[in-house]
Amino acid sequence: MNEHHYAVIMAGGSGTRFWPISREDAPKQFLHLDISGKSFLRLAYERMLRSVPADHIFVTSVARYKDKVLEEIPELPEANVLMEPYARNTAACIAYSAYYLLTLDRDAVMVATPADHIIGDDDVFDQTLKQALDFASAQDSLVALGVVPTRPDTNFGYIQMASNSDDGQPVKVKTFTEKPDAEIAEEFYRSGEFLWNSGIFVWKASFIAWEMEKYVPEITSLFAGWEKILGTPEQEAFLQKIYGDCPKTSIDYAVMEKADRAWVIPAKFRWADIGNWESMYENLSWLDVHGNALRVSGKCLTKDAGRNIVFSHRDGKLIAISGLEDYLVVDTDDVLMICPRNEQKLKDIASEIAMPEFEDYR
Repeated sequence: MNEHHYAVIMAGGSGTRFWPISREDAPKQFLHLDISGKSFLRLAYERMLRSVPADHIFVTSVARYKDKVLEEIPELPEANVLMEPYARNTAACIAYSAYYLLTLDRDAVMVATPADHIIGDDDVFDQTLKQALDFASAQDSLVALGVVPTRPDTNFGYIQMASNSDDGQPVKVKTFTEKPDAEIAEEFYRSGEFLWNSGIFVWKASFIAWEMEKYVPEITSLFAGWEKILGTPEQEAFLQKIYGDCPKTSIDYAVMEKADRAWVIPAKFRWADIGNWESMYENLSWLDVHGNALRVSGKCLTKDAGRNIVFSHRDGKLIAISGLEDYLVVDTDDVLMICPRNEQKLKDIASEIAMPEFEDYR
């Protein structure tokens, strides 16, 4: 493995669309939903272990989750847990982690990856990531991994290639597009020019810092003096002030949509961004013959029921369902939620849970 290769796993999200199993004290990245019984964060760490030296893997998260990060990855050195005082989206996270890596290695090349993805086809993923690391190491470039779409999908962002890719080689990026509507997603899919934006990026730490200083000085100017402070006892107070003033914005919007040296590698590994209950149903399903996705610790009895999601971690409890179709049934220690599998209705519940009287259930 290359001694200048690093990975930063971004694990600071709140996972509100997975309520009620995802809570403020235990958001999505720490949930054990995969059939392996491992959390999303743990799976991301093990994925990076195949490409990056173990002591070169870092996790960024909000300070309140430090213990949870170390619980999921007990072998991770405490110094490799980069804690943000508050969640400020991915641009601030990447600025902090890039500057931090530069205090360790001026030649650092970093993978920035979300913690909450499911990725299959390990050999294909590893080969694609190696290709991205080699490309980013050889020249100043911002490399995105774009997944070759298998269907039109409105849940993902898209990257348009400026030209056809030759056998999966990196190509220049033409445009980035946020989640499109169904009609535009269909056009993107049929054109063959667009890839799903996986949110996985590779670049030299020095180059992404330089690009951010050019495009988002309102963020990078807050880090003035980082060379002498990051990695010292003064770091916590330094970050408190930065994050108190830092705008919330994504690295896609802050840099990637504007950069003229953005490249994308068309990737063919199996990939899913597990962002809500619907994506879990599609990608982490334990389906019975009627299409019910059942994940229960006790027993589940279904009769005249189909295409439901049933989740319960309560040992010894029987969940009995009759006459329901396309519903979500979630039973936790303090919440029972029964709701149609409808994104708007789930959003409505989330809005209500934000009210003061439901604070204990957030």
